[in-house]
Amino acid sequence: MSIPILEVKPKTQNQRVAGYDVLDEDDPQIYRLTDAIDETDVTAIIWAAYRQIFSEHLILQSYRQPHLESQLRNRAISVREFVRGLGKTEVFWEQIAELNSNYRVVDLVYKRFLGRATYGKDEQIAQSIVIATKGLHGFIDSVVDSDEYTRNFSDDIVPYQRRRMEGRPFNLVNPRYSDYWRNRQMELGLSSRSYYQVRQYQAGDLDKKVIRQAIPSAFLNMAQSMLIPQLNSQRDVARSTSSSIKIPDMTRDASTVKPTVKPVAVALPYRYLPSDPRK
Repeated sequence: MSIPILEVKPKTQNQRVAGYDVLDEDDPQIYRLTDAIDETDVTAIIWAAYRQIFSEHLILQSYRQPHLESQLRNRAISVREFVRGLGKTEVFWEQIAELNSNYRVVDLVYKRFLGRATYGKDEQIAQSIVIATKGLHGFIDSVVDSDEYTRNFSDDIVPYQRRRMEGRPFNLVNPRYSDYWRNRQMELGLSSRSYYQVRQYQAGDLDKKVIRQAIPSAFLNMAQSMLIPQLNSQRDVARSTSSSIKIPDMTRDASTVKPTVKPVAVALPYRYLPSDPRK
């Protein structure tokens, strides 16, 4: 039984309505296979697809896909199939999918294949179910075969960022520099040190327990398992000493207490004046 995909409401209309801005250098250039009349135009389409899907403006020789390029040049496949093939390559897996969580993979795939960002965390969570059940290739198939892709790019247009209002283009966002990737690289780097690699740097005959303590991954696991109690010294001291403090009885009986200060007659000014104004 397949898990149903959660419904997500769009949060913006930037990608769903036509723009009225004046064309400038920030507007995307549309690469269409039906407009290609020579080999140069097809080459421009191939490089545009590389820039959009691989996020590489300087394509490495090892990243190129000669088989897919040859099929597109001979019109054996459409631009949609060429884009689909780029998403299923080892390059895309190593540079995009392997470096991120499923939530961020969903956001990056939507930016590069559909030309828009995801509608918040809800859509990332909903589409991550597809990755969990069908894998990365199944998720890319669902995106490329979706109605949104067909409506905007059909079969012969290279995907592009729709209605870029501000910020960097989507295909310039490097997926490597995120907290998930940094933490994962640190864990992989530390856990790669084995018992024997640590042993060869130790001087003298040491116990296995001592050597294992030198492995960073073992130390991090030990440190994470420790629970440091949070103490409030002032509150703890007050609780421990409050029971031993005796408060003296400060109540007094008003009938037995004599005043310590005697009343003194007050001489008001002008006391020579008669109290009766008629005198």
